[in-house]
Amino acid sequence: MFKLRRISPEAIPAALDRAGHYRHLNEPVEAESICLDVIEVDPEHQEALVILLLALTDQFEDRLAEKVPRAMEALSRLRDEYRRTYYRGVICERRAKAFLKRAVPGSSEAASGWLREAMDHYDQASKIRPAGDDSAILRWNTCARIIMNEPEIASQMTGSAEEMLE
Repeated sequence: MFKLRRISPEAIPAALDRAGHYRHLNEPVEAESICLDVIEVDPEHQEALVILLLALTDQFEDRLAEKVPRAMEALSRLRDEYRRTYYRGVICERRAKAFLKRAVPGSSEAASGWLREAMDHYDQASKIRPAGDDSAILRWNTCARIIMNEPEIASQMTGSAEEMLE
């Protein structure tokens, strides 16, 4: 139907700034589109892949089945082990939050599993994090607080999962 127009390589930094801006405005579809334009010019651009992954996870609440595989594909293209591990945790955490918002039978069980998996990835990432980067620890704590503040999830935690929170 349409032939998409290609941006110039020189426009990439400004385009990524704009994508970040759209994410902050809670307009992830626009951010996703910009990242796809950057990736068309530079298929392995790491910052574009991260912003794309985040823009896709921003859409999990409404389009989980469609966006998860695309986020995982972007994740697979990240070269740095720390980033792959950390952002895998982000994907799991946001899947959990999408299930919590649904509040249908079985959603708290699914959320519990995804939160535990996110915490495992954050724990792994914290062991290989760059000096001064405590992002994985902050995200782990967020997951722990979600679990502690959600009675249905907290009641499902037994044994090793409870020890994780201590």
